[in-house]
Amino acid sequence: MINADHLCKNYGPVRAVDDISFDIAAGDIVGLLGPNGSGKTTIMRMLTGFFAPTAGTCSVAGVDLVEDSIGARRHIGYLPENIALYPDMNVRGYLTFAARTRDYGGNVKQRVDDVMEECGLAHMARRTIGKMSKGYRQRVGIAQAIVHEPEVLILDEPTVGLDPRQIVEIRSLIRQLAGRSTVLLSTHILPEVSLTCRRVLILDEGRLVAEDTAEGLAKKTEGKREAVLRLRADAAEAERVLGAVDGVESVELIGTDSDGTVSLLVAAAQDADLVPALVREVSERGWPLYEATPRVMSLEELFVKILEDGAGS
Repeated sequence: MINADHLCKNYGPVRAVDDISFDIAAGDIVGLLGPNGSGKTTIMRMLTGFFAPTAGTCSVAGVDLVEDSIGARRHIGYLPENIALYPDMNVRGYLTFAARTRDYGGNVKQRVDDVMEECGLAHMARRTIGKMSKGYRQRVGIAQAIVHEPEVLILDEPTVGLDPRQIVEIRSLIRQLAGRSTVLLSTHILPEVSLTCRRVLILDEGRLVAEDTAEGLAKKTEGKREAVLRLRADAAEAERVLGAVDGVESVELIGTDSDGTVSLLVAAAQDADLVPALVREVSERGWPLYEATPRVMSLEELFVKILEDGAGS
């Protein structure tokens, strides 16, 4: 449903998107994840026909965005990061205008009613958009993107600037849309991908550095087991002894207290719980042990590691 083939975009001497290729199947929900400036918005603007790529091709529903931009856009609903709404119009009037502008072929009034109900806007139908909260304006933005029943929905930072309750509501709405539409959303917020998307494309400096399912990313965070130990011993000796324990990949000194207590981060060579073996070794040495806590890599740490690995490749 969405295809990018060796996509590149230059802004003068700066290459914002560098040879990116991916495919998104019908009904899937995929996240573009990356730090600010990684090329997410540029990719979305090319996929919506906002501007042409410098090199490569992109298509939506089998229609090339360069050869037939208008034809491709008929299949697309787009929520830009900063959507320009008409602040003097009420919600019903604006959505009616959006449906007619996009040549919606069905009963416009019924469709607008359905979209307002779906987006939690029915009770705000007569409210002037300029007097609505950020969260409700974001709902209006999503409503205008789906009012013509597009096959592809492209959302750029859909939860940016929202409070926690609004974020939960928008995430729930996006999940409801998946299946009926193919959804591509961009974000730099890690929970978005794990709670919303089925597949993730990770970008950095305009390059695609990793691609995986949300479940695959979660498994990778479980793939490297670590443990934090606080004990009283000579730091160098503790590092040497614990580093020799079977299954240990590395031992890192985190800190030393004035009373001689040391904190160590011990990493396993494989997916294994090292704590029992470490506690046993410390006990046999007679070292006072104050803490032995398993530690699993967070999604944030995995993200940073992927970016560092991508930068080094």
